[in-house]
Amino acid sequence: MTLGATPDAVHTARRLEAATIGWNTIEAAVAVVSGLVAGSVALTGFGLDSGIEVVSALLVLNRLRTPSHGEANETRERRTLRAISVTFFALAVYLTADGIHSLVTASRPDTSPAGIAISATALAVMPVLARAKQVTGRRIDGPLGALVLADAAETRLCALLAITTLGSLLAYSVAGWWWADPAAGFVVVFFALREGVEAWHGELGDD
Repeated sequence: MTLGATPDAVHTARRLEAATIGWNTIEAAVAVVSGLVAGSVALTGFGLDSGIEVVSALLVLNRLRTPSHGEANETRERRTLRAISVTFFALAVYLTADGIHSLVTASRPDTSPAGIAISATALAVMPVLARAKQVTGRRIDGPLGALVLADAAETRLCALLAITTLGSLLAYSVAGWWWADPAAGFVVVFFALREGVEAWHGELGDD
């Protein structure tokens, strides 16, 4: 077991990652399908971010189940952090490209009740899950704890994306503001790039 990691904290972290995988699998499926049907950049991006969250949680859960013995294997943790950072960059690229296309073509998404429902539910679930991961990650010393904190940061990004997605869907449904959809995606691009850079340098979750 990694030095400084108590069995109780590691067990809690495993349960949180398993819960993340279960919830985000459902969230990703509903959001991506709803987003593609409605032609919504924000909703599709939200679903893709949920899929990235599943990948991130799987990577972290694998490390939690097979921790290093004795000295922490910092190289393996660093590689996992960088794998997580790549998922942030991939999301940023997608949202930027799709958002620009939507603005140029003035694409108007359809109203999506399913999208509103799933993003509203995520808005209630994700902040609680992110906070629990953050608290647990701080109880685990060393690189392994940094991985849990990194995944907590990605969960916070998912919560942010839920806010912007829900806001853009309601803005279009109520006021007909079609541009709110790609604009919501651009807001998340900034945070995705910031979190990606921090993960790459092993600083994610320090704040």
